[in-house]
Amino acid sequence: MSTEDGPGIRTTVFFKGCGLKCTWCHNPESISMQPQLQWIDNKCINCRTCTDTCRNDAISFGDSGLIIDRTKCNSCGECVEECPSTALEMLGIKWNLDELVNEVIKDKAFFDKSDGGITISGGEAALQYEFASAFLKELKANGIQTAVDTCGLCSRKALEMILSYAEIVLFDMKMIDPQRHRELTGSENDKILENLIFTGEFIKSHVHPRTLWVRTPIIPGTTDTEANISGIGAFIAKNLNGVVDRWELCAFNNLCKDKYLRLDMKWDFADTQLLPEETMERLALVARESGVDPEIVHWSGSTRLEED
Repeated sequence: MSTEDGPGIRTTVFFKGCGLKCTWCHNPESISMQPQLQWIDNKCINCRTCTDTCRNDAISFGDSGLIIDRTKCNSCGECVEECPSTALEMLGIKWNLDELVNEVIKDKAFFDKSDGGITISGGEAALQYEFASAFLKELKANGIQTAVDTCGLCSRKALEMILSYAEIVLFDMKMIDPQRHRELTGSENDKILENLIFTGEFIKSHVHPRTLWVRTPIIPGTTDTEANISGIGAFIAKNLNGVVDRWELCAFNNLCKDKYLRLDMKWDFADTQLLPEETMERLALVARESGVDPEIVHWSGSTRLEED
């Protein structure tokens, strides 16, 4: 029941593994390609079945509840299977192609009535491009609209294989400055920009229609500068004129805070407030004045409620 990853009602399939390590990442469970164990405290009944089950003594209890020693945990999943309250969950499940296709097409009626479909996301689905492209191909054969959400940090071969079967491309464009991009994501953006240009050229050179959305996360203190937005707009105007159907500024949200806690990960934005609506409106205006077609610029997401 996703409504943010493309048009209509969608199912989003999240692939684990990503070459970027964005400081604001909203899907920390998909950065690593390996399965990861998480504990959901409000489901736990303190029965200690997990401690009896774990063969590696990786689970114990302290004053704050369950403790996972991640240096000992091998993500075998035995504790998940035995947990009677489903308080333990394994993030990362291996699927074969037919099983995954059969699972997602159960909701085809919703896609058909809403002009929706399936979006592959992550992490970065292109890191598993052979499986991902085969998955999209099967979906198209079943009459389902396909989309890919990509950060763009992948090989040209991987991108081309996925673009062959993706009708909608959601391409993340986070930072225009390469040094700031490296500081905030762990990688410079040269490969990403090259792949974005290639995506535009691919769309223009193929017969059946495809849709390209550029999405920019608006993160307080990082991507939310007028210089960044105007720079991205100038890049789009110069290299992708007439190809981008939508440039979406995605407002920061903090709904992922519990994900970090459950994975024993620190999040730099745990205490960061939502942006005020006026900030999003101002940056949208900057985007519309950056050289792109103003009609393609939109912003989405929740904003901070201001007190009277």
